[in-house]
Amino acid sequence: MTTPPKPKATEQRLDEIREAAAAGANTSAAVPSLGASRKSDGTESYYGLPVLKAPTWTWEVPLYFFFGGIAGVSACIAFFAQLFHADPAMVRMCLWMGLIGAAICPILLIMDLGSPSRFLNMLRVFKLQSAMSMGAWILVAFSGCLFFAVLSFELLLRGFAPSFFTPVLWLAEGSGVVMGLLLASYTGVLIGATAIPVWSENRKLLPAHFLTSGLGCAAGILELAGFLIPATQFIGFAASGIETLVGGIIEVRRDAVNRPLHHGRSGWTMRIGGVLEGPIALVVRIFWGSLPVGREAAAICFLIGALTSRYAWIWAGHASAQNPETLFQIQRKS
Repeated sequence: MTTPPKPKATEQRLDEIREAAAAGANTSAAVPSLGASRKSDGTESYYGLPVLKAPTWTWEVPLYFFFGGIAGVSACIAFFAQLFHADPAMVRMCLWMGLIGAAICPILLIMDLGSPSRFLNMLRVFKLQSAMSMGAWILVAFSGCLFFAVLSFELLLRGFAPSFFTPVLWLAEGSGVVMGLLLASYTGVLIGATAIPVWSENRKLLPAHFLTSGLGCAAGILELAGFLIPATQFIGFAASGIETLVGGIIEVRRDAVNRPLHHGRSGWTMRIGGVLEGPIALVVRIFWGSLPVGREAAAICFLIGALTSRYAWIWAGHASAQNPETLFQIQRKS
């Protein structure tokens, strides 16, 4: 029985490696990466095929990131507002913000996946090493916590529940804090764990960026709802200040890997979103934060900027996948 011949492309590639070694050349310099070849336009590919597959996520995914961040942080604000005996109306609104967000997120995911069964199939696996698997379970756990928290709070508020519902409320809200923090930040971990160069390069920045952005959005919604209290003002200042710092870090990183964050559609969108939720929102709070209209304007700027930046990160991923040269640069560094 004869052995099938090796593919011609593989034999040719092995011959090139042998010739480079025989000539005493540096193999790592002559061969950029295993299986990598240089096309006529100077970019590298894998045997003439695309090195990376561009993200297939549609417009629903950035909205999922946006609403998930708001929902998760709202649960945290509700817990601490309840702990420090804040206005029950604000606690109630935060809980409902979390529950509504928890209801919107699965809808957006199912729309992106194309079928409810695909979302349910994601729950068939519980894998700690997979950000996507953990994200699906975090969303389900968060939804359950918020459902019991809202139910307990509404029954206790109206006097329809016995006293033992109070521990249920605290347990549900406390669990919602843990799940909420994970929900608001795991999306940054999710895209940072991919092979897309611009996401992978910023994997340490993305979770904190998404969490802070969700915090500022939740406080902004509360302010627009009329809760113009010192706590929401403080959160707004802190979130805008941190986002200003994040924007500065992004502007400083101007290497080839981060090029999509500065050029093209993704670059302009990123800059607009960063300026709105960072410096502009911060300046408005500094000079007009004593006026209700100033705080509301700062909240609107932050919300628009946060949503815009979510789309910018997704578009930057699409642009980054089209430039495989940056992936090979990251591989050479490691």
